[in-house]
Parts: sequence; structure tokens; C-alpha cells
Amino acid sequence: MPDAVKSGSIAGAAPALPGTQTEGLAPAEARFWTGDYYNQGNGHEEIFDKLKEECGVFGVFGHPDAASLAYYGLHALQHRGEESCGICTSDEGAFHYHRGMGLVKEVFDRDRLASLTGTNAIGHVRYSTAGASQLANAQPLVFKYRDGDLAVCTNGNLVNEPIIRRELEEQGSIFQTTSDTEVIAHMIARSPKDLVEAVKDAFSRLIGGFAFLIMTKDRLIAACDPNGLRPMVIGRLGDAYIFASESCAFETIGAEYVRDVQPGELLVLDKNGLREDRYAKLERRAVCAMEYIYFARPDSDINAVNLHMSRKRMGQQLAQEAFVDADIVTGVPDSSISAAIGYAEQTGIPYELGLIKNKYTGRTFIQPSQELREKGVKMKLSAVRKVVQGKRVVMIDDSIVRGTTSLRIVNLLREAGALEVHVRITSPPFANPCYYGIDTPDRRDLIASSKTVEEIRQAINADSLYFLSKEGLLEAVGGHAGEQDRGLCLGCFTNDYPTRVEFEHAKATSCSCD
Repeated sequence: MPDAVKSGSIAGAAPALPGTQTEGLAPAEARFWTGDYYNQGNGHEEIFDKLKEECGVFGVFGHPDAASLAYYGLHALQHRGEESCGICTSDEGAFHYHRGMGLVKEVFDRDRLASLTGTNAIGHVRYSTAGASQLANAQPLVFKYRDGDLAVCTNGNLVNEPIIRRELEEQGSIFQTTSDTEVIAHMIARSPKDLVEAVKDAFSRLIGGFAFLIMTKDRLIAACDPNGLRPMVIGRLGDAYIFASESCAFETIGAEYVRDVQPGELLVLDKNGLREDRYAKLERRAVCAMEYIYFARPDSDINAVNLHMSRKRMGQQLAQEAFVDADIVTGVPDSSISAAIGYAEQTGIPYELGLIKNKYTGRTFIQPSQELREKGVKMKLSAVRKVVQGKRVVMIDDSIVRGTTSLRIVNLLREAGALEVHVRITSPPFANPCYYGIDTPDRRDLIASSKTVEEIRQAINADSLYFLSKEGLLEAVGGHAGEQDRGLCLGCFTNDYPTRVEFEHAKATSCSCD
């Protein structure tokens, strides 16, 4: 099977899906989702305006079943990106790789994994914004340069990528993708220095949030941005080294967590083992706060902080800051369940499953008509009528972006018979775009950028609304005492970004796409 997706098929999967150019299927006007495959981007017509996951990276060095480990590791990181994925292995200097559009289980099967031989591997799951959901941007990206093959994958976004890309193009570089991951490959290839020094020079020019894995025929290099915006952890499985965006991937394959990769650190693995180096010093630690609030799985740890326990403390802080007399507490699944439990424990108000998420409708189930669109909302999420009917409900959620999601969920609860709906959010108002790898709307589309809390309450049809204070968030996460904002990036809440952002060039986007 070629490393491509033809119209009407998914790489690594046999059946064609509705809406593709396959004879006999429904015409375009009858499609229940857009695009040629299940999770393809669909523009800005999202049923739920939740923030989009970042990407996930996974690496293996020194294990005979590297591809299989990468498969299971990427499956554990699937929540970080559902549009494309890929694995590249190194087998005694020869690269084998496969990338495809869709979920990990759709792109890879037993035969495909068997063809990816080798003891070293890097893999990637990706989410992209609309307009750049294409195989050319699927990672790992694989290149040939003077010293052989080079594979690169990243989680994050480079703020100054447009400037560097323009410079490289003026010097003769020809780009094959719109991903800024390719910029790194060009910078490395053009350097006269050896690989490690070339990587250091390249990374030292970057501004943004990123976690990189770079593989050659006999080396694996891992690095995080100088502020630690994008997380990455290192583990061991026997004599093998494992890297992942989240520690939950280690549990899946039975690896032991060793530590977090530090900001500005460069780790080099070769036949001599692991060498710890740096390409930049730590000036200000700034781990993305949304990792703790929303993105990472609750069974993951970031900087020794467990996400489930952290989110429970957010709920407890909300209860202390904004108690309201009610009959039940419910969380918007899945990311807000932990916080809802914490709120309920703190207040003594019973926690109930008032909202149920259907996990099998996919992220991008888009209908052509408003009537079907509203039914689509209920296919994604439904209220448990017998639980909420006649009750005063506290609804816990992690954030409000445009406000449309909160309005729909509040109305779902009201339609199911809730007498009152009080909304509590486990983050401060999200009023500013992210430039480090989270897909956020234009600032003008962020409801908190132009409306007061009272105006937002009215817009979402809630009886009351409260956002967790910045101080409450920092207390709940814990983090690094004595450091600015306890080592968190709060730019989306405070407009105080940890790096220079040249707004005329930077783009607020996810995983470096158009």
C-alpha cells in the first residue's frame, strides 16, 4: 500500500466512507461529515467549540519491537490528535515508515506494523486546523540529506516559523509541506556542523513551544523548548529508552517513568547510551496551563503532578470561591469529571452523571442542515433526564471558548427538566489566543475577550457563572513555588506570554499548519 491516501480510502484501512468519490455512495448534499475520511478537518463549523488537542510524540530507542511499542504508545496518546498519525523505524541504517489519515487503529494493522522493522522508532499523532489536513503534513516527516535519512516529529508551534521559512526560501530551500517541522530539517541540512551541533544551532533560533524527536540511522535526539511549554517525559523499558508527550503512554506498554525532559535540554541516544546536554538555559519555566486543565489524560503526570488530583483540587477551589446551593453536581465529560468530583466532595452536594458523552460519533460529525445539526449535538452529548429533572444543577466545565458549546449544554440540561443550571469553569476566562500549539480562534471570536462575566452568563443562558481565579488555579496545580506563575504559561488568560510574539508574523494555530 503506498504512503498516500487516495480519494475514497484510508491508508491502512479497507472500507471507503460516505462523502468520498466512490461510486454508489450518497451525493455531497447528503453527507453526514465533510471531507474524504472520518476525522478530516471541517473548517470552523464545529458542533462543539472546545479547544483542539495538540499533537503527541512517542519515541523508542533500543527495543526489538520498537514499531509495536510505538503503536500502543500512540494509541494511548490518541486524544492529542485524531486526524493523522505515523511511525518511522530505523533498522540497521535503513528507514521504514508509514503515515496515514485517521486514527492509529485505522492507519496501522498487523501487516503494516510487521513491515516496520528496527530497534528505534519515532511516532506522531496529529491534530491540524482546517485547510491543512493532508497527508503531506502527516508526521514523522522523513528526509534525505548528506549524512543519510532524517526523521522528525514535533508537538507544538514555532512563533517565528514564517520568518525562518522566508529566509530559507530566499537561500534556495524548497518546501514540500506547510508544517514548520520541515523548517527544522532544512536548518539541520544546511548546517556544515555535525548533527548534534546543527540541531543545537537550529533549536537556538526557534521561538515558541515545542517537543521534538529527531531520528537518524543510529541516533535519537529529544528536546523541549526553553520554557517547557510542551511536555515530554522519558522512561525505561528494560534496556530501552522511551519518550512520550504524556506518561500515560508508559503505563500502556509497561515502561517505567524516569523523569520529565527539562526545558532547553537536549538528550542524545546512540550506541554509547544516553548523553544529557543543553542547547539553551532555562530563563522562565512556563508549562502550558491547559495541559493541567484540559488536554492531558487524567492518569498522566506532568512535572510530578497527577492530572486527576490536580483537577479535583480545581473543583475544590471552585467550591471555596463560588459555592452555590444546589441538588446535584455534574461534569461535562470527559475532562471535567475530576473537577466535578472535587466540587462535590468539597460542598457535600451529590455528584451525578447528569451528562453522557457518546464516544463513537467522532469529533467532526457535521450535518448539512440546522435541524440535523441540532440532532448531531444530542448524538455527541445527552442529558440524563431522570437525574437532572426537577433539580438545581451545578455544571462543571474546563473552559469557555466562543460560548456556543456552553449554551448548547446548558440548554440540554434545561430541556431535560433542570430547574436551575449554575456553571462553574475550572480556568480563568480564556480571552487571548495561543501561539504555542493550541488551535484557538481569532481573539475577536473568544467570548471572554469582549464580554464581561455577566454578559457571558446571559449568552450561555446560565443562572450563574463563575470562572476559577488565577490564584485558585495556581494553588490547585501546585507547580514550582518561587517561580513566576509557579512555572505555568497563563498567556491565554492574562495576555502575558513567556516568549516574544511578533503578532504580524505569528499565527495562533495547532501543530504548525496553514
